[in-house]
Amino acid sequence: MHAPALLPPRTPSQRPEKKGWDPGRSGREAGPYRTRAPRSGWWSEGGDGAGLAETPKGAPGSPHQISAQECLRASGKMAARGLGRSLGRLLGSLSWRSGQPVRPLRGVSAPAAAAAQPGSYQAQIAQAAREPAAFWGQLARDMLVWDTPYHTVWDCDFSSGKIGWFLGGQLNVSVNCLDQHVRKSPESVALIWERDEPGTEVRITYRELLETTCRLANTLKRHGIRRGDRVAIYMPVSPLAVAAMLACARVGAVHTVVFAGFSAESLAGRINDAKCKVVITFNQGLRGGRVVELKKIVDEAVKHCPTIQHVLVAHRTDNKVHMGRLDIPLEQEMAKEDTVCAPETMSSEDMLFLLYTSGSTGTPKGLVHTQAGYLLYAAVTHRLVFDYRPGDVFGCVADIGWITGHSYVVYGPLCNGATTVLFESTPVYPDAGRYWETVQRLKINQFYGAPTAVRLLLKYGDSWVKKYDRSSLRTLGSVGEPINYEAWEWLHKVVGDCRCTLVDTWWQTETGGICIAPRPSEEGAEILPGMAMRPFYGIVPILMDEKGNVVEGGDVSGALCLSQAWPGMARTIYGDHQRFMEAYFKPYPGYYFTGDGAYRTEGGYYQITGRMDDVINISGHRLGTAEIEDSMASHPAVAETAVIGYPHDIKGEAAFAFIVLKDNAGDPDLVVKEVRSAVANKIAKYAVPDQILVVKRLPKTRSGKVMRRLLRKIITGRAQDLGDTTTLEDPHVIMEILKVYQKYKDKQTAAQ
Repeated sequence: MHAPALLPPRTPSQRPEKKGWDPGRSGREAGPYRTRAPRSGWWSEGGDGAGLAETPKGAPGSPHQISAQECLRASGKMAARGLGRSLGRLLGSLSWRSGQPVRPLRGVSAPAAAAAQPGSYQAQIAQAAREPAAFWGQLARDMLVWDTPYHTVWDCDFSSGKIGWFLGGQLNVSVNCLDQHVRKSPESVALIWERDEPGTEVRITYRELLETTCRLANTLKRHGIRRGDRVAIYMPVSPLAVAAMLACARVGAVHTVVFAGFSAESLAGRINDAKCKVVITFNQGLRGGRVVELKKIVDEAVKHCPTIQHVLVAHRTDNKVHMGRLDIPLEQEMAKEDTVCAPETMSSEDMLFLLYTSGSTGTPKGLVHTQAGYLLYAAVTHRLVFDYRPGDVFGCVADIGWITGHSYVVYGPLCNGATTVLFESTPVYPDAGRYWETVQRLKINQFYGAPTAVRLLLKYGDSWVKKYDRSSLRTLGSVGEPINYEAWEWLHKVVGDCRCTLVDTWWQTETGGICIAPRPSEEGAEILPGMAMRPFYGIVPILMDEKGNVVEGGDVSGALCLSQAWPGMARTIYGDHQRFMEAYFKPYPGYYFTGDGAYRTEGGYYQITGRMDDVINISGHRLGTAEIEDSMASHPAVAETAVIGYPHDIKGEAAFAFIVLKDNAGDPDLVVKEVRSAVANKIAKYAVPDQILVVKRLPKTRSGKVMRRLLRKIITGRAQDLGDTTTLEDPHVIMEILKVYQKYKDKQTAAQ
């Protein structure tokens, strides 16, 4: 049996320069560090780094001839063989490096730890939990390039919300993602931009990406951006968007990428919360054959953003757009700048980026991710979960406006020197074979996407998949929401031909990277459909009951919490640490509360059961119900609203809205139409509820709280099992809503 590998053995020419030994504290951090070349020069071209190796080919299987069990066994063995061999050697040496006492494990059973063989996956998992300083300290030294060595691996206390990793250390993230690879292999491909029109991909080398990043960084500096300033990026997936993120990192600015499908009002709210000085955008975007008027949306947003000093406008199309007093043509300005920009030396815990996500209140929260810990965690999870090998083409089809795009389109792959795909289009443009045609043409080795897209494509049938060669694929990944069994089986058997590993990954914007996934694991370990299964190194999950007690054993459910800090986790909510504490650490003191529920099997595997708070997951995008309710309540005819999530065949979850109109509100159908428009304008089109039902009143407790669980039971056909309704102010309201809902359904049926 082999433990999964992380770092391939270095050749002498790859071995990093040893600049002394850091004395550390209590002997915990002693060891060699990778340090970068003097900043006065720039990386010499050439070197011995790995270029783009030929993609291995494998004969696809025949799913109709193989049982599901045989499929699972075959893919498990193939994946485990591909995880490499050196992590056992690397991590096996860590047991003697730690000078701190062994930590008692919370959430890991003693028998499992006791049964683990030295050097095995189970032993490594146990050690990562017991001795995080030794475990992560070694990886940080070997994987990251440092300006100044850190003196303390971690200093974390969940009771106060204090989270610090690699304290005293200094580095620059863009150097880790670009310069170190340019030094070794400048012409290796960093990005493959899969543009909206198939067959028009553009390849960008690490040298070209570094030069573009430096030009953009110098442009930002020329226009007043300094260390710590915030920059908004409102761009679709593109090389220039990636360069904008890395340019901010290079000069020490903090980027906040806003999904280019958000409305002007949503964009303005994020800009104002972060107090951004600059917005970077395109004149227009292209997606699914349609033009998106990005600059017009930015123009509307910045009218309400007093901190914005400049809008840097790049061009995705040849169409001219209005250029006002704040607007600067980005390409023209970049052409004037040098291709060299000295990187700013940043402390490990300086802010790298803000990313806004919906909460259970109406205000989006800007989660803060910092430099070294986030980058290390993104890189390690990218290597191990997906079986990344040098020369692979990594295809994550997420947008950079979400955390998946940050961690597994940009930072994780680039830190590892990978070739990463930027997917600009949609799964069904120009037809339902788009993903698989792209896999064939680009020879993608790992494909990472959302269950929503899988469910959509499943309905188009198998022929769109089977007409394309997918033999380059080794790993398939699912992200954003729990994947249902039918979608999992289709992805595994039809797309993967029963020979690819399928990793159903669980993580969040808050966690920074994957926390639970089937891989890494012991060689040949089983993978169960629709289940995230195994905690990653250093992730110690526990389940809590409604009274705050730890739930022990297997075949149990509860609130999913994590008992120990990890490097990639968010540090705070920008400008509101109290909200950070209340959301994540107050519900279960001493633990990080994920907001999700989970089931633990008898074998100790974890299955995510869904959100436990007032957040719904629409097509993999978390959205607070309060945010939708607030936008609907802004209509002058709306008195009250209540939004709940319900199961949806394609989206996973969809929003169902109940609204109470004011007296003399006028035509209800017209109000509903206007309310839909209000949600689209204030948030985004994907946030518009699929169903809106006008009712006379909402079910409330005597204290005035809306009982959303009753509304959820009504629309999911469980009205006969409402549970305890004694706290309702007036129980008759349930019958009223049931009658209105039945009439609404009859009307829908008649219209079909």
